Amino acid sequence: MSTVRRLLHDQHLHSRHSFDSSADPRDNVLAAIDRGLSGLTFTEHFDTHPDEWKECTYDDDAYSADIARLQDEFGDRIFVGKGIEICYQPERLDFILEFLSGHRFDLVLLSVHWTHGRPIHERPVIEEWGSAGATRRYLETVLEAARTCGRLRARHGRRCFDVLGHLDFVKRYTHRFLGETAVDRHGNLLDQIAAACLEADLVPEVNTSTIRGGLADPMPGPAFVRRYAAAGGTAMSLGSDAHKSEVIAADFDAVAAMLGNAGVTRQAVFQDRQATLRPLTPE
Repeated sequence: MSTVRRLLHDQHLHSRHSFDSSADPRDNVLAAIDRGLSGLTFTEHFDTHPDEWKECTYDDDAYSADIARLQDEFGDRIFVGKGIEICYQPERLDFILEFLSGHRFDLVLLSVHWTHGRPIHERPVIEEWGSAGATRRYLETVLEAARTCGRLRARHGRRCFDVLGHLDFVKRYTHRFLGETAVDRHGNLLDQIAAACLEADLVPEVNTSTIRGGLADPMPGPAFVRRYAAAGGTAMSLGSDAHKSEVIAADFDAVAAMLGNAGVTRQAVFQDRQATLRPLTPE
């Protein structure tokens, strides 16, 4: 069993409580234990765009009951957290914040899936805008989301969101549909996103799902991590974005090494919305 993985938490994964997964939550926990993780936090989808809201199957009572059962069964062996993945929808922000204020989570993950009113995961969008255009529009929306988090933190005196998910998610689809990526051409936007995350106390995630999809790098890759470290960032969150149990913690050893080589030596682990900075590798 990897000595690195015994330190790590997977803080982005899904189960049958998300519309796009049929994974049994218990199987996810057993897989995490088998892979030697210190913890896992479920982040079930909460998508409020009008085109997606009707398909959002989120049921907090059923989800919370499953988490409580898993904590009772496995709590002496592994940390089991209850998180949520919020799709950034500025027009629905008041509704989202009201929802969050009425429910308890260990971690709130904010992800950008739509930009300029269009879903970034659809082929016609990528083909119309091209790799560079889709990437620029997407990163502009990520920057807007991070700055919104900063304004909310200043207004409320606390974080409303904890982790920024897969901040260069667009490259999954420019690679899939056009066979190329353009993230590293937008260094100025990456620098601004790094600064906005630090200002907002918003922890960027490193998401390993693109490696399973045939890309060399996770989301984001080392170019952003180096920029984030140079701006003063010391910790990031790790997520497999698993929708089935067999890929929980996939490629975590390699990504932990990549983070250290790029200057980030800590993982931010969340419990009751509070972050603890823990080592990524044995010290």
